[in-house]
Amino acid sequence: MPPTANWSYPTLIRFGVGRIAELGEACLELGIRRPLFVTDPVLAGLPMTQAALQAVHAAGLDAEPFSDVQPNPVGANVERGVEAFRQGGHDGVIGFGGGSALDAAKAIALMQGQTLPIWAFEDIGDWWTRADAATIAPVIAVPTTAGTGSEVGRASVITNEATHTKKIIFHPRMMPGIVIADPELTAGMPPTTTAGTGMDALAHCLEAYVAPTYHPMSEGIALEGLRLIKHALPRAFADGSDLEARADMMSAAAMGAVAFQKGLGAIHALSHPVGALYGTHHGLTNAVFAPYVLAFNRPAIEPKIARLAAFLELERPDFEGLLAWLLALREQIGIPHTLGGLGIDAARAGEIASMAVVDPTAAGNPVPLSHEAAETIFRAALDGRL
Repeated sequence: MPPTANWSYPTLIRFGVGRIAELGEACLELGIRRPLFVTDPVLAGLPMTQAALQAVHAAGLDAEPFSDVQPNPVGANVERGVEAFRQGGHDGVIGFGGGSALDAAKAIALMQGQTLPIWAFEDIGDWWTRADAATIAPVIAVPTTAGTGSEVGRASVITNEATHTKKIIFHPRMMPGIVIADPELTAGMPPTTTAGTGMDALAHCLEAYVAPTYHPMSEGIALEGLRLIKHALPRAFADGSDLEARADMMSAAAMGAVAFQKGLGAIHALSHPVGALYGTHHGLTNAVFAPYVLAFNRPAIEPKIARLAAFLELERPDFEGLLAWLLALREQIGIPHTLGGLGIDAARAGEIASMAVVDPTAAGNPVPLSHEAAETIFRAALDGRL
C-alpha cells in the first residue's frame, strides 16, 4: 500500500555573516514594535548581545531584555517571562541565544495570552488545540549556537520542576516567523560548547535518519546534515574563527531540527531524564549516549547505517565503520566515553529507565524501548560497554 504521511517544513531564514544587522527590519516585517528580548544571563552582558539590541533600537523600536533563563529552562522561567511581557506591553518576542533561550522565548510567546497552565499544551495528541492561537505573539529567533535547531521548531522543551521531567510544549504557531542565522554570532563559542551543541545536531540527524517513519525529504536532509557535520565540526572545534565551518554547523543544526519531525529515539529518550535529574548539557548527554544506542539498534538499522557510511565516504562503508568514526569524532572533540564523565552514577538507573520509556521521543526508536532495554543502555553507557 502506498504510504501516507503529514509533512511540514520551516520558515523564512535570513542566513549569512552580518545578517544580525537586519534584526530591527525583521521586527518591522512581523509587525513587532515593542519586542521582549529573551536571552540568558551569560549572553546578556556580552558585546554581541548589546549590538543586537542596538540594531533593534536603531530601527526605532523599544526592546527590553529578559534574561532569567537557566540552562534546561523550567516553568518558572516562562512564568516570569510572561509577567515581563505583559507588564512591558510587548507585542512580540526575540529569542537570542542557544536552545534554552530560544525554547523559553517561544514558550513565553505562546503563554502570554493563555489562561491554562503551560503543561496543558504538552505535545500529546491534539492538546495544542487547547491554546488560544490568536493570542500567540510573533517570534524572531536568533541562534548563537549550532546544535538544537530550536530556531526552526514548533516546540519548546521545558522542565516541570514539580515532577523533574522535561516536557515538550507544542503549537504550530510557536514556529518563529523569521530566523536570523548569522554564523559570526557562534564564533565566540568555547570549544566545549561547540562540541556539545555540534553533537546535539549530529544526534538529531542520526536519529531522524534511522527513525522508521516514512519521510524521505527529512531523511535526505538528515543525510546532508551528517555530511556537513563530519567535515565542519572538527574544524569549528579546532578554530572557532573558521566562519565557513561555523556556517556549515549552523546549517546542519537547522537541518537536524527539520529532519527530526521524522522522529527521534532512545538517545533523546534517555538524555531528557538525565538532563532533568542531573542538569547535564543536553547535547553533551546525547553525545555520550549515541554509540550505545546505535549498538542497541543495530539489528534494525545495520543496512541503513551501511548506506550512511558509504555516503559519508568512510574507510569502512558498514556499521563498524560508522561506529568507529563516531567514537573517533567524540574523542577528537573531548566527549566523555561514559556517563561517569558527566558525574552520573547508577543510583537512579531504574528511575531514568522508567522516565525514558514514556518520553515522547522513545516511540521513534527503531527497536521498541522497554524498561529493561532502557536500563541496559543506561548501564552500558555507565560502564563503557559496546
